[in-house]
Amino acid sequence: MTRLLTRSDLEAVLDPVSCMAALRDGFRAVASPVAGQRIRTDLPFPGTATALIPGVLPGIDAYTVKVNAKFPAARPALRGVICLHSGHDGELLALMDSATVTAWRTGLAAALGTDLLAGPASAEGEVLGVIGAGAQAELMVQGLSTLRRHRDLVVHDADPDRADAFAARHGGRPLPSATAVAAAAHIVLLATWSRSPVLRLADTRPGQHLTSLGADEPGKQELSADVLESALLVVDDRELAAAMGAPAAAGLPASAAHATLGEVLRGEHPGRTSATARSVYAPVGLPWQDLAVAWTAYRRAEQHDIGRQIDLLS
Repeated sequence: MTRLLTRSDLEAVLDPVSCMAALRDGFRAVASPVAGQRIRTDLPFPGTATALIPGVLPGIDAYTVKVNAKFPAARPALRGVICLHSGHDGELLALMDSATVTAWRTGLAAALGTDLLAGPASAEGEVLGVIGAGAQAELMVQGLSTLRRHRDLVVHDADPDRADAFAARHGGRPLPSATAVAAAAHIVLLATWSRSPVLRLADTRPGQHLTSLGADEPGKQELSADVLESALLVVDDRELAAAMGAPAAAGLPASAAHATLGEVLRGEHPGRTSATARSVYAPVGLPWQDLAVAWTAYRRAEQHDIGRQIDLLS
């Protein structure tokens, strides 16, 4: 039997703390002997298709295959499915909404990276800035709020109504531009569809941390080359970042990335060592992250009988 898990099913069984624990364990784990692949292609329509295969992690006898369509003008802009297969015999254990799993794994992994690289939280709390008030920013803020306190939140989005709604949900305030957010915030979270730099070095300041989620495929860029060159730059995978991530978008070589998040979590790189240094976390997104969240969701759905079961072989 295959369990179908919709967005509401997934939201019923997932929580940020458990998912971040699974993601943290995944980053700390030794790399799998099976290399994950991220395959992307343009379409003869105003969108792209992406597949991430296979999502594998040590200790989990299952793997994921994710297929997404990205159409920036649509709402939601990302639609697709994650297939969770048994590692024992290939049985299709679950089909689940990929937009939800992607938002959770991307946003919460970004929260982990942000907390790790931004330095110790100040006693009075920080000003948290958000540029791009979509689903990934939502999960970043939720996850980060369980790890450190902020005293204010400022947000900007190309859609003012969406920025207003985001600010209202999180007790923050909207600002008229991305540069205004960067001027006000200690930590800046970017999750946009931009194809040109949203922030340049002159818009930032020493000691600031920036997490950029938008540069996850060729042609997308949120931070200029001078920002990346001036900062401690941490990615999730050097090869992918050099091919389609923030360094690639800025025309920088693979060596521009100083470390991966896994290396920092495992103590193989010290991370931020100066309170006045800039730091940037710029992930692309890895197949095993889909498995970390999907496996958590599946086990809880099985335990509580959430979702609908079907027999695709009937």
